[in-house]
Formats: sequence, C-alpha cells, structure tokens
Amino acid sequence: MSNYNVITQEGGVPIKTWTRGVPVEKGAEQQLRNIARMPFIHKHVAAMPDVHFGKGATVGSVIPMKGAIIPAAVGVDIGCGMIAARTTLAASDLPDNLFGIRSAIEAAVPHGRTDNGGRNDRGAWRNLPDAHADVWMGLKSGYNAIVGKFPALDRGKSAEHLGTLGTGNHFIEVCLDQDQRVWFMLHSGSRGVGNRIGTFFIELAQQDMRRWFINLPDRDLAYFAEGSDHFDDYVSAVHWAQDFAMANRQLMMANVIAAVTRSGSVPPFTADMEVINCHHNYVAIENHFGAKVFVTRKGAVRARKNDLGIIPGSMGARSFIVRGKGNDESFHSCSHGAGRAMSRTEAKRRFTVADHELATAGVECRKDAEVIDETPAAYKDIDAVMAAQSDLVEIVHTLKQVVCVKG
Repeated sequence: MSNYNVITQEGGVPIKTWTRGVPVEKGAEQQLRNIARMPFIHKHVAAMPDVHFGKGATVGSVIPMKGAIIPAAVGVDIGCGMIAARTTLAASDLPDNLFGIRSAIEAAVPHGRTDNGGRNDRGAWRNLPDAHADVWMGLKSGYNAIVGKFPALDRGKSAEHLGTLGTGNHFIEVCLDQDQRVWFMLHSGSRGVGNRIGTFFIELAQQDMRRWFINLPDRDLAYFAEGSDHFDDYVSAVHWAQDFAMANRQLMMANVIAAVTRSGSVPPFTADMEVINCHHNYVAIENHFGAKVFVTRKGAVRARKNDLGIIPGSMGARSFIVRGKGNDESFHSCSHGAGRAMSRTEAKRRFTVADHELATAGVECRKDAEVIDETPAAYKDIDAVMAAQSDLVEIVHTLKQVVCVKG
C-alpha cells in the first residue's frame, strides 16, 4: 500500500502528498494545485510531510519540470541546507555547564543581523579570515560573471557573509545521538548574496511573463523557458549560489570545531567520523520516469537509495540522520525538517518566554522574546513528520541538542 495521498484536479497533474497524520494548511494545498496546473510539470508534484505555505511555491515541495524552471520553486535562500559531523567525543566528555561551549561558538561564527545589515552588522565579517578569503577567491570569478551581466546584483555583502550563520531558522547545535556520541550540526544557506540572486530572478521572470502576455495562477510562479533570454543566466547564478552555500557551511563547521577545541571545555577530539552536507533549497538536473528534468526541491532533501540526509527538528526537538530509500514517486526526496505549523507572527502572539523556557528545558540556548518565533511549538511534530515518510527514508541516527545557537 502506498504511503501517500493523491490530490487530483482538472487541467493539472496529480499531487502526491506524504502527509498522513500531519496537518496541511489550505493555503499550502492551493499553492500545490496552482503549481500542478503549470504546463511543463513532469508526471506529478510531490509534497513532503513538512509542507507549508511559501512565496509562490510551497515549502516542502518537489517539482520536476521539462524545459523550464520556476525561480520561486527554489526560493530566495538558495542552497540552504544542513551539515552534520560526528565527533570522537562522548556525552561524558562535556562539562556540566555548557554555557562556555555556547559562548565559544557564538564568538567564532558571526550570527544574527544588526545595523540593518550595514557596516557594523555583527552577522558579517569585518575582516575576512584568511581561510575564508581563499575560498572566496575560488568563487569570485563566477560572481564577477554574474554581476558583470546584472550590475544591480553587486550591492550588499557577499564575501563578508562567507562562513556566517544568518537569522530566522538558521542554527548551530551540539547534539547527542542514541549512543551518547557528540555531533555538531548547523543550518544555513547562501546568505545575502543568494537572497539577492533569488529575488532578482523571480522579479525578472515576472517581467518576462508580462512581456509575453503569459497568464499565471500566481504571479510568483513566473518561469524561464529553456532557450529563453534569461534561462541560462538563472541556471548559472543559482548553481553559483548553491556552491557558495555549501562552502559557507563547511567554513562554519571548521570554525565550530576549532572554537570548541580552543574552549578547553572538552578533551582533544576529531570530528570527521561521519560528515553529511546537503542542500534542501536547490535545483538539479535529474532523470525521473524516463525523462531528463529540472527538479526543484524547496524545503526537501534528495533521498536516492543510500543517500545520507539530515532532517532537523526544532530548538527543543529531536533531529535525524537518515538514509534514502530511493522512492521513485517522491522523485527520490524527503522532508527537510519538521516544517512550520504557524507563522512567525502567530507564534509571537501565542507563546510567552515562559512557554519557550519550558519547551527548551535542558538545552543551553537563548530563552528571550526575540526567539519566540522559533520556539518548538511553532513547528509540526517531528515524530509525526518522520512517520509520514517511512517509505522515503530510514533513520540512521537520532540526535537531541544540548546546545543551540540562534541568530
């Protein structure tokens, strides 16, 4: 028996949803219906159990397209994803008070956003470390090619954000697995430069739609057809941003490892026992059901047979290292997390600091009003999410955070 539900409608492909036992808001379902009516969708649309309303395309959607790409189906946090590394440390190696480790990580990785992103923004580097500058040199020619063609993109920070965390749902955690082994895990993407690229090309696609008098069920589903003026430009820019995001996570992980080592809080260790680095907002060229297609995963992780992936919970919930089962119907995909159960505004209205303190008991983390929108109760039940996708992945490791750093 299949583990998914099917939504059908006239004038569109089916929508297959792995959402049994998980609530789906009406707005998200309508977005999926809009996407399914686009003329270039291949076979069907897949929705993961963490599916929720997004800009244009639903977060938690996997969309295979023949001969076109919808930039909003990737989103503006291009290349956002996770990296996790298992260390040789055990829970018994950690000090009773974890504030020193949290402080060391916070000092080593710029996070958050101040000064409206200006010169004194604490979320960016003032002086780029040498290792980061070396990585930027490898990315710079690609960046120059993009801004050479689209000068409007050459504003704000780029290199200064390499190896920085950002805000919102991005985090750095120290976790314990089912065998009480210590892991480091973090979540971030392509930062300001990726946001500029994503926003710019969504707007450019909308301009193209108006120029060609193409009517859409939602203006944010504007697309580039293969062979059109800006298709190759978008593909080049989005892949560059994905490379930036991957490097961003690697640099942060190196800085976390170095910071915890220098803190003196733990004995000497290494952190290369198991390392996973995966995107969950991106586009890739793949083969599915006998055709070469552009697959966008916006809030979804690739889960081919034996692929390792990371599915985080919330600030107080468990996270999972998973192995893909290669489910064809999901286009070899799984969820990217628990998924929001409500908007940030609603979370701030509904929950108090006391609620947040209770939900994050036992976790060394921020417990102030500024992170209420990230409190665990603002997210879906991660256990229900995992149960709904049991035919997509198997759980390899179960992690529970003991330290959480938020922007």
